[in-house]
Amino acid sequence: MAKIIVIGSGFSGLSAASYLSAAGHEVHVYEKNPQPGGRARQLKENGYVFDMGPSWYWMPDVFEKFFSDFGYKVSDFYQLKLLNPSFDIVFPQSEIMRVPENYVELSQMFESIEKGSALQLDRFMREAQFKYDTGMGSLVYKPGLSLMEFADLDLIKGTFRLQVFSSFRKHVRKFFNDPRLIALMEFPVLFLGAMPQDTPALYSLMNYAGLKLGTWYPDGGFGKVIDGFLEVAKRNGTKIHLNSPVEQIIIENNLATGILVNGNKIDCDAIIASADYHHVESKLLDEKHRNYDDKYWKNKVFAPSCLIYYIGLSKRIKKLSHHTLFFDEDLEQHAMEIYKKPQWPAKPLFYVCCPSKTDDNIAPEGNENLFLLMPLAPGLTDTEEFREKYFNLMITRLNKHIQEDISTAIEYKKSYCTSDFITDYNAYKGNAYGLANTLLQTANLKPSIRNKKVKNLFYTGQLTVPGPGVPPSIISGKVAAGQMIKHLNQK
Repeated sequence: MAKIIVIGSGFSGLSAASYLSAAGHEVHVYEKNPQPGGRARQLKENGYVFDMGPSWYWMPDVFEKFFSDFGYKVSDFYQLKLLNPSFDIVFPQSEIMRVPENYVELSQMFESIEKGSALQLDRFMREAQFKYDTGMGSLVYKPGLSLMEFADLDLIKGTFRLQVFSSFRKHVRKFFNDPRLIALMEFPVLFLGAMPQDTPALYSLMNYAGLKLGTWYPDGGFGKVIDGFLEVAKRNGTKIHLNSPVEQIIIENNLATGILVNGNKIDCDAIIASADYHHVESKLLDEKHRNYDDKYWKNKVFAPSCLIYYIGLSKRIKKLSHHTLFFDEDLEQHAMEIYKKPQWPAKPLFYVCCPSKTDDNIAPEGNENLFLLMPLAPGLTDTEEFREKYFNLMITRLNKHIQEDISTAIEYKKSYCTSDFITDYNAYKGNAYGLANTLLQTANLKPSIRNKKVKNLFYTGQLTVPGPGVPPSIISGKVAAGQMIKHLNQK
């Protein structure tokens, strides 16, 4: 039995800890913040419960698989609700696309917008399902340490169908012409990854996940999901240490032998770092023990940061769904201002989540819980003046959509932006979602899950394989734990 330290208690860290402790190891998770959960922690104020980060529950099978690996079901820890509509999209001239959960109704909606598109949607989804089944069933579990991992006959045969080397933008436009349908299909990669033209067509698997498998809500919010992960880790024997920032990883003879926490040395046999990869390398390790230098990170393409507002309203809003995407301005311009010419956007797209539409327990009775999110380029100067400017912009457009003014009903308001991501998560340039899913940052081309100089130090999370998002982070923890167990068994 080895004593293993996991740095960070986000989804990847708790996932890794669960698998390692289930394998019989002594596992300790060290978390710098007073709450576990990383970006998925909750903010509780004045009777409101806000999810601080993730709010889209997609790929339910990944969560189910995690719990089933330990003999549990999702329903042992929290209840899921299938949202209908899945989400709304607001287009120019106040046009609203209400995306139904039912696939037959979705096909009818497509056909009503563009003749022949229902048949095209079926073709698109058949391809997307193959990518999802192959990608989420096999590819994402590869540690990305050798090209031989992909020397699988079925995988090689399916390479053409996976469309790793094709552009997502071109792929979508082969099927659909109407700009509203194109916006619907492109939004998952735009909000969470990169420009659609720089994203491999492989990621149409996201469309299958969102439009075919459904958009869900965990009752009580994402904090309940973290609670479930925590419970599994603890039942397996994991010890959680909060308010415990790791100040240094101690290396002796090219082996990690401990960490420094609040000035105290804690010995260990191995380490998995679930904290920000760049922070771990640049702040916790000496230069000679790092996988990558600053130039490497500067040349990487990062997914967006974001400006978030947590809002408590003293009244209910009738004309608002659980998820609403505001695509009422030029999508291409905002994308350019995130990825190509980083700047505070001129006319941004944004997203509003109103979970109190689904859950009565996250706001006082008769009140509403709102989460406003505007994607923006990482690394921008973040000031209160900027925050307030864009808050007013978002509220003005939200008021127009719901046809009422909510300004006077705001009784709680808190902002969260680039500088907060740096302070709370040591996030490189204040990024919110990790690395963008570009071709040159896919699979083995992502930062390595293993330290190349320190044999018993591994990495997990959204900056390594398989990539950004909650389901990939859960899988990343399992993959890192598997590699750690393999390493320990070889000793």
